[in-house]
Amino acid sequence: MNSLICTPITETEAAPFLAAMTEAEAVADAIELRLDYLTTDALPVVLHHLRERITRIGKPLVLTFRPREQGGQRDVSLAERQEFWRNLPPEIVAGLGFADFELDLVESFAQAPPPVPWAKVICSWHNFAETPATLTAQFERMARTPAAVVKIATMANSIGDCLPLLDLIERRADRPVIILGMGLPGLLTRVLSVSRGALLTFGALRRGAESAAGQPTVVELRDLYRATALSRASMILGIIGNPVGHSRSPRMHNAALHAVGKEGVYLPFEVLDAAAFIRDFVRPATRQLDWQLRGLSVTIPHKLAVIPQLDFVDETARVIGAVNTLVVEGDQLHGYNTDCQGAMNPLDALLDVRGARVAVIGAGGSARAICHGLRQRGADLTIYARNLDKAQPLADEFQTKLAALEQFAGQTDVVINCTPIGMHGHSEGQTPLSADKLHGIKLVYDLIYTPQETALLRDARAAGCQTLGGLAMLVGQAGEQFRLWTGSEAPLDVMWQAVG
Repeated sequence: MNSLICTPITETEAAPFLAAMTEAEAVADAIELRLDYLTTDALPVVLHHLRERITRIGKPLVLTFRPREQGGQRDVSLAERQEFWRNLPPEIVAGLGFADFELDLVESFAQAPPPVPWAKVICSWHNFAETPATLTAQFERMARTPAAVVKIATMANSIGDCLPLLDLIERRADRPVIILGMGLPGLLTRVLSVSRGALLTFGALRRGAESAAGQPTVVELRDLYRATALSRASMILGIIGNPVGHSRSPRMHNAALHAVGKEGVYLPFEVLDAAAFIRDFVRPATRQLDWQLRGLSVTIPHKLAVIPQLDFVDETARVIGAVNTLVVEGDQLHGYNTDCQGAMNPLDALLDVRGARVAVIGAGGSARAICHGLRQRGADLTIYARNLDKAQPLADEFQTKLAALEQFAGQTDVVINCTPIGMHGHSEGQTPLSADKLHGIKLVYDLIYTPQETALLRDARAAGCQTLGGLAMLVGQAGEQFRLWTGSEAPLDVMWQAVG
């Protein structure tokens, strides 16, 4: 069996279960039938269908009948599981690819042959609470059984838990393995395991149909991360932050890699401790993972925390005081900030700001990058902020005027919103400036990109202003990152399509 991406079927009623099987045949390399999800009435219907049709199903099948205490959806004892497998119709046994037996079930057949040939048995063990320190001993216990495949899935509570899991794949010796970390921190095991020698990985048919926490969809594994096309030599890129689950960067950068023909993948890494991650995963002299890591995007809350870990920080990043891009250069780690250039590029394409009056709304990290870029271009800056005491150091550093936000009267050429006001999940629908103060302004630039049209941009357009949304900066800064990592110009049109 050469399957790489296996899709679990998790419907509870017979008709949707069978329909999902047909759908999975078109997108997956193998199909896992989670029979424990089925209701008591639906199970015999599905088994009858399998008995009649199993030889005509175009993909290898994995049958699973998991008890609730081991992550299944059924209250079933060991004796009842033994009986289920013994009563499985011989036509199904003959036609299936594998049967997933939990470790206790495998060991219960130690003295007598199981109802399924050992060559078709996956010996599985799950820990839904943690990745324990006893992982190696557990693997060795399972490897001593006659089962053809060893499967271990544990909860990755931090990204460091991925290290022992990936190490187990290297220890696979003489038999196939399936080794996965559950939860978002474990995503890199799901994407990279098959390129490192694991038998398969699991991808849900759609969102909401996952059989375990952190399971991507089959389409994400195949088309976004291209897990089946990766090798040990593939370039690895990613984004570190917390949270990172909703980042659009993987869509942009993976599309760009594919467009320019680069073999590689860009992954989200949920990182709690930036220094530990750089030590264990990034720095060539100390990392514990053998991979071709080339670079990282750095986002909240690590843009400052990474700086002491770097060997070189470019001038722009030093002035702004934050690094959003890390590049592995030989044995060294170099830090850059592409937020400034990424924000300025689309602005430069629309307007020459030399001598222009520019109102910068906010005084946080984004405002610092914007002020640096505008000051380089000779703009006449005023920072508007709610808290003048907090904003004063930024105004002093860039020698700009400072005013309270409520004093904004609209007498300016350009407005750039660097606050989260209007962002989805924060204050969507609100705006930092009232609509009546926007008339006569040439350009309103909102760095927020979710939603794409904020209340500020909507009001500005109604007032006759030219507008620019935050996706322009997002794509612009990502394009600069891509160039630093790959040496190739970024396909910005492809990146726009990926997130637009």
